[in-house]
Amino acid sequence: MVLAPVAWGVACHDGDGPTAPAIPPAVQQLKESLAPYSSLALAKSAGYDLALTDCMSNGDEGAMGVHWANVTLIDGRADASHPEALIYEPGTDGQASLVGVEYIVPYAIVPKTSPAPELFGQKFTQNEVFAVWALHVWTHRANPSGLFASWNPRVHC
Repeated sequence: MVLAPVAWGVACHDGDGPTAPAIPPAVQQLKESLAPYSSLALAKSAGYDLALTDCMSNGDEGAMGVHWANVTLIDGRADASHPEALIYEPGTDGQASLVGVEYIVPYAIVPKTSPAPELFGQKFTQNEVFAVWALHVWTHRANPSGLFASWNPRVHC
């Protein structure tokens, strides 16, 4: 009988779309450690005070937001507990919302001919525009393109 599987499927569906994959424990720990930086003002006072970019957008792929860097952390080492940049989405009310982080390793320190740095089991990607290895982690804004995708269609400039 066809109705039984359909009824079961409807009963089990919560209406919110597909279930998002679980966040890896190390990323959850990172997210929790970023709680003080929900305020851009506090992030700036903690050293994330250089806007590396304006709000970056890439059409249908989505946006990234504004990258606020702590330049003392851009030292060629990928440390999961100390991202080089925090990414904020500008709000229409003038408030910025923390959406994720970016780990940055300059080619000047780790040449692009070297093996890619890795964190969270993910290889960094090459960013030729900025001459860096980069890894985005969408800690505070779910990304249908993936937790580590470069662009997030749920972020807007």
